[in-house]
Amino acid sequence: MIQQIKNYYYLKEFLNSPLLSHQVLHIDLSRNRIGTIGVLNLGSALANCINLSNLKLNLDQNLIDDEGASGLGSTLAKCFNLSNLTLNLIRNQIGGEGASGLGSALAKCINLSNLTLDLSENKIGEEGLSGLGYALVKCINLSNLRLYLGYNEIGGEGASGLGSALSNSINLSNLKLDLRYNKIGDEGASGLGSALANCINLSNLALYLYGNKIGDEGASGLGSGLANCINLSRLNLNLDQNQISDEGASGLGSALANCINLSNLTLSLSYHQIGEEGASSLGSALANCINLSNLTLDLTDNKFDGEGALGLGSALANCINLQNLTLSFFRNQIGDEGASDLGSALAKCFNLSNLTLSLTFNEIGGQGASGLGSGLANCINLSRLNLILYGNQIGKEGASGLGSALAKCMNLSNLTLDLCDNKIGDEGALGLGSTLVNYINLSNLALYLKFNEIGVEGASGLGSGLANCINLSRLNLNLDGNQIGDEGASGLSSALAKCMNLQNLTLDLWQKQFIYFGL
Repeated sequence: MIQQIKNYYYLKEFLNSPLLSHQVLHIDLSRNRIGTIGVLNLGSALANCINLSNLKLNLDQNLIDDEGASGLGSTLAKCFNLSNLTLNLIRNQIGGEGASGLGSALAKCINLSNLTLDLSENKIGEEGLSGLGYALVKCINLSNLRLYLGYNEIGGEGASGLGSALSNSINLSNLKLDLRYNKIGDEGASGLGSALANCINLSNLALYLYGNKIGDEGASGLGSGLANCINLSRLNLNLDQNQISDEGASGLGSALANCINLSNLTLSLSYHQIGEEGASSLGSALANCINLSNLTLDLTDNKFDGEGALGLGSALANCINLQNLTLSFFRNQIGDEGASDLGSALAKCFNLSNLTLSLTFNEIGGQGASGLGSGLANCINLSRLNLILYGNQIGKEGASGLGSALAKCMNLSNLTLDLCDNKIGDEGALGLGSTLVNYINLSNLALYLKFNEIGVEGASGLGSGLANCINLSRLNLNLDGNQIGDEGASGLSSALAKCMNLQNLTLDLWQKQFIYFGL
């Protein structure tokens, strides 16, 4: 039997509702400034919802203090049948005492199996976090926990204490922990990793630790701890905006290589000082994750060049089960040779079916773009490709060469190609368009060509090429910031009218010198 969801957006409306009838309840009082008195009244009413099993309660920005948080928890503890709880307390005035009190009360919800608790942007501190953690482990049936604690001044000891507490949650299988911007440092990262190693049933883990002043020691220590999570199959680890260099990247990678059951990994190491050695070592280590089928690796704004990209790509070719890969190398120094070598390396990922590759602002020219395409053309099982080359210098030859090469991906059905700001001009647009007829299985195409000095001839030629994509059903074409004028727009639209199977079209044609035209 499907239980009916009751939604309330006003406190008074809920207080006057038939409390005993509620089983699945969503209450959204966001930014209502109900304060301590209001939240205590709310809690008293919830205590009478004795049949409640699922509750989503949004109380962000409501001037709730320690007394209000503790009182709310105490009343929720009386909801004996509560199994699923989502509690949003963002941007209130809750300190350590309130967090501990809330946790102690929730520990009495003995049937709770799924808990999402958001205390971001309060002031719970180290002591409050430890108290919260040790209270929550008493929820003996808890299997899924999402805990958001960003901007709470918890420090290294607080992070370690939380980890130690959670390690006693013997039934915990899914954990999402957001500790962004809490100054936990190396000590906190290492301590957290060591503690989580004791969560023996943990299979899915998401850790958001960006902006925490974690260096090489902390990254390596965190990895070493996680390597002992023997049942871990899915890991999302975000360490953006810390202080990690080659040593930390290598240490982290080597440790994660011991996660033998890992099949899904998202690793974000943006805005660091990782160079060639770190990128290559990271790849070599990840190649030992033999069961890895899905990998997302974000190394945006680091310091590695073409050799680092090659080393990383070559190593990933050893991930024989890899099917879905996302690589973001935004703003590094890969260059032509690195782009070509990266393509050749990825061609050896024989089982790759979905690839997203972001190489924005990497000093790649025409030769590099063509070489990259030639390499990717050998990914024989590739069906979906997102290739982002925004802000390079590939020019007309690069656009044509890339288009010709990718046309050899015979199984490609979905393509997103971002060549914005690359000065491909009319000749590049014509060359790219002429290759499109060879994309015989292409059904979905997104083509971003903003700011490329394309004129009338290029727009018309591009349209003529698209008209030959006989299986195309969805097209997103962006030609903003060019000079196609009314003549080019007319030629483009006339050509697109011949796409007989086109069902969905998004067309952006804002021009630097806009001239009115009719379609």
